[in-house]
Amino acid sequence: MVKNKKRPLIVIRLSAMGDVAMTVPVLLAFRKKYPGTPITFITRPFFGKIIRQVPGVDVYNTDLQGRHKGITGLWRLARDIRGMAPIGIADLHGVLRTHLLRVFTLFMAFPFRQINKGRAEKKALTARVKKNFKPLKTTFERYAEVFSKLGFPIELSDTDVLEKQALPQAWIRQLGQDKKKWIGIAPFAAFPGKQYPIGKMEEVVRQLASRGEHSLFLFGGGDKERQVMTEWEKKYPSCINLAGKSSFEEELALISRLDLMLAMDSGNAHLAAMYGVPTLTLWGVTHPYAGFYPFMQDPGFSLLADRNQYPEIPTSVYGKRLPEGYENAMSTISVNAVLKKITEITG
Repeated sequence: MVKNKKRPLIVIRLSAMGDVAMTVPVLLAFRKKYPGTPITFITRPFFGKIIRQVPGVDVYNTDLQGRHKGITGLWRLARDIRGMAPIGIADLHGVLRTHLLRVFTLFMAFPFRQINKGRAEKKALTARVKKNFKPLKTTFERYAEVFSKLGFPIELSDTDVLEKQALPQAWIRQLGQDKKKWIGIAPFAAFPGKQYPIGKMEEVVRQLASRGEHSLFLFGGGDKERQVMTEWEKKYPSCINLAGKSSFEEELALISRLDLMLAMDSGNAHLAAMYGVPTLTLWGVTHPYAGFYPFMQDPGFSLLADRNQYPEIPTSVYGKRLPEGYENAMSTISVNAVLKKITEITG
């Protein structure tokens, strides 16, 4: 291991939101064990806002649509990295861009180690026939392996979560002395097979709102999502739709103070988990066995589609493949089951 404390270790994870959020507990474990080793994290500007929550980690923003676009741009990025004089590079992404970056840094004086994504194991887990249905290594463990290859073994059992963030004054004024349980709800997912039926989710919201015991915060991004959540906000007085009303940093501060996050197998679940917020996840055609269960969450904080009715689950790692007839897999998770689990977790 190189012991020059002034030279940084470069960490690369360009996307996506959930995958970047999953690096946080690993970075915290690294910082705890190797406080004198600087880290520079290379990612997209938006995702850098997540990494800046980790004390002692610098962020280098890539410009993949400009200066770092294409092969020439990656060559520029390689030169930028050489200028940082790193002690090594931990590639936590393992995609074409980072493979090319590795080629461009082959003759530079630092090691470049990449994630083993376990593609063969995941292919067997998601196979239609001869499925090897068993839990795989977690993504957190795969990230940690990369650091170990560089001479920095870390223990994920000896890590922390991020501290709660201070709420913006605007939110303090709006929420006042709210003593209710704060529940975050992220009702959307990137793929249909991972999203709880919107009618069922609205029923969850309606029943929670009718109890008068909770303040409900709705998270989502796209125009169609905002429209749905705006309607819910109008219907149910205890709902606050955050989409388009606050910055991402403000949303992170609010997430850090939730009593519970209800989400799909999606980025919002990992954002909540990195603060140690109890996170209830709903799973459709994906499955926790693929290694993406939120960090340090109780295994009971999840509800899964019925594999007896839908034996091909998991159909893919990220939920892109939705076999014919599997459109209603998530409907096997009842509204009552969701409400009961929320009550169980929040007390």
